[in-house]
Amino acid sequence: MNEIRIDALLPAEMAERAEYIGVRKAEMPLSKMFVLAVLAGAFIALGAIFATLVGSGAFIMRSAEGQIVSITLPYGLQRLFMGLVFSLGLILVVIGGAELFTGNNLIVMAWANRKISTKALLRNWGIVYLGNFVGALGTAMLNFLARQYLASQGEVGITALKIAIAKTQLDFWQALFLGILCNGLVCLAVWMTYSARSVVDKIFAIIPPISAFVAAGYEHSIANMYFVPYAWLIKTFDPEFVQKVAEKVPGVEHLSWQNFLLHNLLPVTIGNVIGGAVLVALVYWLIFLRKNSQ
Repeated sequence: MNEIRIDALLPAEMAERAEYIGVRKAEMPLSKMFVLAVLAGAFIALGAIFATLVGSGAFIMRSAEGQIVSITLPYGLQRLFMGLVFSLGLILVVIGGAELFTGNNLIVMAWANRKISTKALLRNWGIVYLGNFVGALGTAMLNFLARQYLASQGEVGITALKIAIAKTQLDFWQALFLGILCNGLVCLAVWMTYSARSVVDKIFAIIPPISAFVAAGYEHSIANMYFVPYAWLIKTFDPEFVQKVAEKVPGVEHLSWQNFLLHNLLPVTIGNVIGGAVLVALVYWLIFLRKNSQ
């Protein structure tokens, strides 16, 4: 008789579940995979929008004497809040159902156990990566057309520009290692959801690792597909705003597609694959599934 359990799955059972999910993802029809990937790109972009808003400006309060005072949070605390709200993106992906390239690095567990071919693995990664780009870029365009960056007297736009400029000024190796650390945490978040028995379990498994990577300033390739194009749209199609805030945002000239693709997206993507596929997926495969494959 099968035992009925309500407690979380143990790590060995999580590994079997990860393998099963990896096979299902790899065998998914192309059209369905692409549409779900577009959704995931949009979901991560929504988390990025939320984080940009929370990271903008200062809190305005009224003192006991009735005076209006501006309070800026300490750096670490502000980054923590940004990470907490950015978690929305992965929560939407996992609970809502979507295909995210960085999370799909865990498919390597099924590949290493010879349940899917290398061709199927690369097919999933390629289609999902492209779909994520489409979803993130489309959301960036919609948010630009909504002129949401003008909120709080332009503070949201200033923050968006600062975030993107910092990303395009990274050197290759720094971006690579920031990408490794980022997707190690993202894949650990997804890995922990495999132990969950309820929606609440999954949400609470996701929030700490995602908050940690955002607070630490690590680099997520799919999030960057929103952050940098969004700032580029502001720079290109609203030069009056950029000129107005130029003193607060030095280095706008670094916002170019060449800098984005070569100095950020390429090394960050490579780092994300190393962090997720090697440091998380292959390690857990070695621990829990290698004997099964042998």
